[in-house]
Amino acid sequence: MKKPVNVLTHSDVPESRQTGYPQPFAGDVAGRINRFLGEACGLTQFGVTLTRLEPGAWSSQRHWHENEDEFVYVLEGSPSLVTDEGERVLAPGQFCAFPAGQANGHHLVNRTDRPALFLAIGTCADRETVHYSDIDMVYRQEAPGSQGYYRRDGSRY
Repeated sequence: MKKPVNVLTHSDVPESRQTGYPQPFAGDVAGRINRFLGEACGLTQFGVTLTRLEPGAWSSQRHWHENEDEFVYVLEGSPSLVTDEGERVLAPGQFCAFPAGQANGHHLVNRTDRPALFLAIGTCADRETVHYSDIDMVYRQEAPGSQGYYRRDGSRY
């Protein structure tokens, strides 16, 4: 028997303000509101997240992934993309991608007085290492359900 297609609107998916970041790194993303759209529809091979950044909020700490691709599409507002090359203001309709394994730390920062809205789409690898460019932090997932944040010397947060 076929499973019916799950048709939702973004408002059907709960908002999440949670972060796994340890202190003091969690405060920078306090104004980030996520709706995990792909998860709500049962996707497991890639994630689709609708993210709203309040004024002053960051999407994440600046980072890059060893095993996961990321794609960002701006829907509303003018968030600033910060990478190793510097900073660039994005506009609705613009998008950018971050292939797995390319060591170019990136994140979005909302430096405006209005919210910004974007879609983030990325693969879901069973094993992953995320490097945080500007801080002493690395995220490791050795297997599903086995993950954590570490300092570069290997000690756990």
